[in-house]
Formats: sequence, structure tokens, C-alpha cells
Amino acid sequence: MKMKQAASSDSVSDFNKVTLDKILAIEKDVVALKLSVLKKLGPTGKKIAKLKGIVPDVEITDEDIAFAKGSLYGKIRI
Repeated sequence: MKMKQAASSDSVSDFNKVTLDKILAIEKDVVALKLSVLKKLGPTGKKIAKLKGIVPDVEITDEDIAFAKGSLYGKIRI
């Protein structure tokens, strides 16, 4: 009886190790994918369009710009 429990325990341990290895590989792939996407979203070298004065009688403050940047990029982590 003890022999079966030992064999069963070893197979569970092996299963856990294989599962952990797969999870670690997936995590590594996810990090690589995140970095790849962030690189593609980065600056392209194209000329930046100026929006100043595009809407008449509206003044955009530095505070408005800071709020917009926080809304767009606040959740991005590298």
C-alpha cells in the first residue's frame, strides 16, 4: 500500500513541476508580447500634428494635457 502512495505522490509532484514550468513559459511569452506591443505603440518618427487652435474659443491648459496623458497612459506598465 505504501508503494502505491509513494508512486502516486511522485506523479503528482511531476505533474506540478510540469504545470509550473508551463506557467512560467507562458508568463515569459506574455512579457515579450507586452514589450513588442509597447514598442509598436511608441513614437514612429513622424511629425507630430499640432492641435493648438483647432477648436475656436477653447483654451487647453497644461492641466488638461496632464489629465489626458494620465487617462491614456496611466495603466501602462513595462
